[in-house]
Amino acid sequence: MQPMKVPNINNTHECSVCLKNFVTKKYLVQHVRLHLQEKPYQCSECLKDFSCKSSLIRHMRVHSSENLYQCSECLKNFTCKSSLTSHMIVHSQEKPYQCSECLKNFSRKSHLIRHTKIHSQEKPYQCSECLKNFSRKSFLIRHMTVHSQEKPYQCSECIKSFSQKSTLMQHMTIHSQEKPYQCSECLKNFALKKYFISHMRVHSLEKPCQCSVCLKDFSCKSSLMKHIRIHSQEKPYQCSECLKGFSQKSYLSQHMRVHSQEKPFQCSECLKDFSCKSHLIQHMTVHSQEKPYQCSECLKNFSLKGNLIRHLRIHSQEKPFKCSECLKDFAQKSHLIQHMSVHSV
Repeated sequence: MQPMKVPNINNTHECSVCLKNFVTKKYLVQHVRLHLQEKPYQCSECLKDFSCKSSLIRHMRVHSSENLYQCSECLKNFTCKSSLTSHMIVHSQEKPYQCSECLKNFSRKSHLIRHTKIHSQEKPYQCSECLKNFSRKSFLIRHMTVHSQEKPYQCSECIKSFSQKSTLMQHMTIHSQEKPYQCSECLKNFALKKYFISHMRVHSLEKPCQCSVCLKDFSCKSSLMKHIRIHSQEKPYQCSECLKGFSQKSYLSQHMRVHSQEKPFQCSECLKDFSCKSHLIQHMTVHSQEKPYQCSECLKNFSLKGNLIRHLRIHSQEKPFKCSECLKDFAQKSHLIQHMSVHSV
C-alpha cells in the first residue's frame, strides 16, 4: 500500500508585482488584472467592464432586478450575500473594529483601514495633473473633475449640472424645500444633516477642528479649510476676466459682479442697489441709525464694526500700515494710500 500523498502547502502562486500569494492560479490571474487594469468582461446592457466574471454576474442583477438576499429587519434587497452581511451591521450597531491610535470604533474593516490613514498621513493616490495627493481613491476621482470640468449629474428641475452626485442631491433640496432636521434649541430647520450638525455646535460652543499652524479652533471642517488658505496663501478660484485669484468661491462670485456690474441686493428703503449682501447690511444702518458697536474707552458708538476697530487705534496709538519707501506708519490703510502719492510724484 502506497503512502498517501500530502499536498504541498507551499506550492502557492505569487504575484510578481506585489508578491501577494494565491492558493490557485485562477485567483492569481484575476488579481494580476488589477495591476494591468485589464477588464475583459463587459456588461451587454450598460457596457461597463469588469476584471472577473463573478463581478459581472453580480452586476447583471442590477439590470434584471434580481435581488436574492433580503434583510429581515427592513426588507431591503441585495444582489449579493456580502452586501447583505455588511448591511446587517446597521441594525445591530455593532462596531467590532477599533483604531489602536484613538480607540474609535468602526462597523467595517474597510472603514477602519481608511481611518488609520488620518494618523499615518498616508496619501497614496496622486493626481496626474497637479500632483496633489489623496488618502482615498474616491477623493482623487472627485478631485479629477476639477481638471476635466466634467459635470455628469444634471438637475431635472433647473438643468443645472454638477460634478458629484452628492452635490446634486444637496441641490435638489432647494426645489423640494424639504428640511427634515430641526434644532431642539432654536427650532431652526435644515435640509442636510451636515448643516444641522454644524449648527448644533453654535449652541454647544464645540469647536473640534483646529488649525495646526495657529491653533485656532473652528466648529466645522469647511471653515477650517477656508482658514488654512490664509496660511498657505492658496487661491484656487480665478477670475476668467482679469485672472485675479481668490481663496474662496464666494469671494470670486462677489468679484465677478465688478465686471458684470450686477447689483442684485436692493435696499427696501431707498431702492439703492448693491453688489454684495454685506454692503447692503452696512447701508441699512443709515436708515435705522442703529449703532451697536461701542468703544470701551470713550463709549462712542458706531454703526459698523470696522469703524470701531479703526477708532480704537486712536486710543491704542497702533499704526499697523507702514510705507515701504520711507517706513512711516499709519493708523488707517486709506491714509497710507494717500501718503504713497508723495513718492510717486
